[in-house]
Order: sequence, then structure tokens, then C-alpha cells
Amino acid sequence: MKILFVGDVVGNIGLKTIEAYLPKIKQKIKPQLTIVNGENANGGKGIKVDDYQRIQVAGADVVSGGNHIWDKREVLDFIDDPKKNILRPYNFSGEDVPGRGIIEKKVNQKKVYIINMQGTALMQPLDNPFLAFDKLLPTLDKDAVKFVDFHAETTSEKIAVAKYLTGRVSAVVGTHTHVQTNDARVFDKKTAYLTDVGMTGSYDGILGVKDEPIITRFLTQRPTKFDVDEDGRMQIGFCVIDINDQTNYARSIKNYVINPDNQKFLTF
Repeated sequence: MKILFVGDVVGNIGLKTIEAYLPKIKQKIKPQLTIVNGENANGGKGIKVDDYQRIQVAGADVVSGGNHIWDKREVLDFIDDPKKNILRPYNFSGEDVPGRGIIEKKVNQKKVYIINMQGTALMQPLDNPFLAFDKLLPTLDKDAVKFVDFHAETTSEKIAVAKYLTGRVSAVVGTHTHVQTNDARVFDKKTAYLTDVGMTGSYDGILGVKDEPIITRFLTQRPTKFDVDEDGRMQIGFCVIDINDQTNYARSIKNYVINPDNQKFLTF
């Protein structure tokens, strides 16, 4: 089984990039499951139903979220729709939280769980993700593939979660920091890991937004309004995970970035 995972879609330029590149990537890789993180799709913060539909039409089977999932109130109009395969972080407290933190799919007659979990280091004080996994995983089918989008700020928390879950899940891939890391590996020949899959949006901005407000903020130490760099050139960050359907363990994970300076994926 091949799982394709695409990093945080930022703004309309990110949506355009998904529409331009995802069909070509899927044609080349031929994944059985495609997951896209879409929590920054609408203006850099949040997601609306039209954004979700554009990502889905482009080829996503599941759209995952993160700390900005609630930033557009319109998300409440569709996040509970069972026909919409959209995730929010699992570890929000309370039983009445809208949406789902886990989605079950059937791939190659195999059960696959896609789990969205959020870190707490330098993030919102959600439920402890380590303890949340301890409660969740025993309730799931043992003979199933389990993919985790771990939306977190610090590299140490991401690596720690992956090591904690080694052998218990098939893959842990990080999102949120928008810069792809060069540490794709498989722990103990069981669990695939990548600290951050990167982002999909402007190659020329700073993490997908315009340069000037961010530089001004660092210079003045005062809040500034961030705007998506909609006029930048396109980039897309993603990874491909190969999983053994019999053992549910990962065979390999490979990370890729397509941008104006790196077109290798399109040519090899």
C-alpha cells in the first residue's frame, strides 16, 4: 500500500498548486490513499467548504487539520457531515467537540485509520497527545494500518511521539512548521517518520505569507497582520509511504519538494 501525504495548503495559491500538481503526482506514484493537510487553505487560517471541495476534487481522499481548523466559523457547517472526510485534532477535550479526530477508510480490502493529533509544546494546552494515543489505540482494530498526522511546533515532541508509537502505528508525519525536514526514516523497520512534510503554497514568501509584515514584526516586536503571498511561485511538499499490508509496518518513506528550483520529481 502506498500512502501519499501532502503538506499544509496555504491560501488560494496553495489550492491552485494542489490543483496543478496533485493529479500529476498521483499519476506518477499511483497511491492507494491520498491525505492533504488543509487547515491553512482559506487566507492562511482555516478552511471553508469550497476549499475542502477543491482539495477533494484535486485528488485528496482525506483532508486533515490542525490548530487553525476553527478559524473560519463556516467549518462548523460541514465538519460534522459524515460524507466529508475532514479531520480536526483528536485531542480536544470534551465529548461535544464538533468533527472527528480519526477517520476509517478501506484500502485494498484493508482497514486504514487516519489520525490527526496536535502537540502541546509551544501550542494550545490540549489533552496530552501521548496519553490520548494510549487511550485511543487499544480501541482500534489491531490488524489495521494507522497513519498519524502529528500537528506540532517542536521537533523534539514530534520525534518523541514517533518513538513512543513505534510498532503501534504505521506512520507518524509532522505538519505545522511549513518547512520540509530531511529526516525521513523508518524506526525499527516498523514506523515511518518525517518531522515535517512541508507546505503547499508560495515558494517566495515566508512560510506561505508575504515577507514584509513578518520582517516588520521581528524588527518592532509588535503584532502585524499576515497576508498570504498569493503572487508567489508555486511549491508543494509531500511524502510517499510504502506499507506492508500483511504486517502493517512501513517499508519506506520518501520526501519530496517541487518548486521552481527543484523539478527533480517531474523528471526522474
